[in-house]
Amino acid sequence: MKDNLGAMTTPESLTTELAQRIAQAIRTSEGWLAFDQFMTQALYTSGLGYYANDSRKIGTMPASGSDFVTAPEMTPLFGRTLARQVAQALQVTQTSEVWEFGAGSGALALHVLEALGDQVERYTIVDLSGSLRLRQQALLHKFGDKVRWVDALPPEMRGVVLGNEVLDAMPVKLLARVQGVWHERGVSVQEIPQTTVRPELVEGFSNIENDRLQQAQSERHFTWEDRPTDLRPPLEIEGPHDYLTEIHPQGEAFIRTLADRLVQGAAFFIDYGFPESEYYHPQRHMGTVMCHRAHLADPDPLADVGLKDITAHVNFTGIALAGQDAGLEVLGYCTQARFLMNSGLLDLLAQADLQERVNAQKLILEHEMGELFKVIGFYKGEPWEAIGFAQGDRTHRL
Repeated sequence: MKDNLGAMTTPESLTTELAQRIAQAIRTSEGWLAFDQFMTQALYTSGLGYYANDSRKIGTMPASGSDFVTAPEMTPLFGRTLARQVAQALQVTQTSEVWEFGAGSGALALHVLEALGDQVERYTIVDLSGSLRLRQQALLHKFGDKVRWVDALPPEMRGVVLGNEVLDAMPVKLLARVQGVWHERGVSVQEIPQTTVRPELVEGFSNIENDRLQQAQSERHFTWEDRPTDLRPPLEIEGPHDYLTEIHPQGEAFIRTLADRLVQGAAFFIDYGFPESEYYHPQRHMGTVMCHRAHLADPDPLADVGLKDITAHVNFTGIALAGQDAGLEVLGYCTQARFLMNSGLLDLLAQADLQERVNAQKLILEHEMGELFKVIGFYKGEPWEAIGFAQGDRTHRL
């Protein structure tokens, strides 16, 4: 990794500097930071946050230095299938631009552009990650000026919007019901007092080992802290047991902003999550926040800040209501498996080689991505029937 000056930055120095900045933010916020604010800083602090530093992030194998893989990297058939739905949406809405949020490695853009050719006059990518933007530019250079990158949305947008695994990376608030009382779970700093460690006092330790011990004694550790709150989940949680869950004000605000700016077109978001009745089920009492690093998952977002992804499952009911309240209409909602099959994946599989078929099976198998991942579509304008939701539409379950 390199910092902005070109000097090598080790993972240890990166997470230490980011932790120091977050610790300072906690101190200036009266010793407590709501989790959505902590998650924002851990992911998006300039040059240091997970999506703002130079780590590789996306790839098929941990040996590449990547942390996770998304559907477009698994097989080009994902993007080619999605392109069929995009083509219909462009035609029906009489638009010619595609907007993609959080374009990752650029693989989805590549496959959609290759499939649609002149049907797309412009492909606009909105991505906050500088390092990922460089990867995207290298991958998409052959399309020249057809592809552009922006940091903010214009006052008006026309076209088809795509977001694959974008909503899950939007910061969430944590709510914890403890002994019947609702709290907002946030983060505070637990500091270990610094002491002077002299080599002669620690028998058998070298100077280097004592230096490390002294450094460890002065480290800052993040810890959870709950504070009573008037915030509540959108559904009453049955039972008296302790319960941890998330609410999604930032994700819903994003959808409302998109609704305000999209004057003509459609939008498709693909992510893992549930409708509200399943999201806030009494048995789902541990929350859904999860971290990803080196293709392994762990539940501790307070450790190794800046070095791993932090995500939460999507409440698709909340996303749908946010869109409707702001002027979008729901085009459909179904599993990823059903959406891809409706859009022609099986036809493409019939023409693919064996390895491609194996890779693509992961997109639709129930125990892989097929059931957990969902697709929700929105439109602005006159209603129409989208091919991706032709069968298996679950809008009535939102």
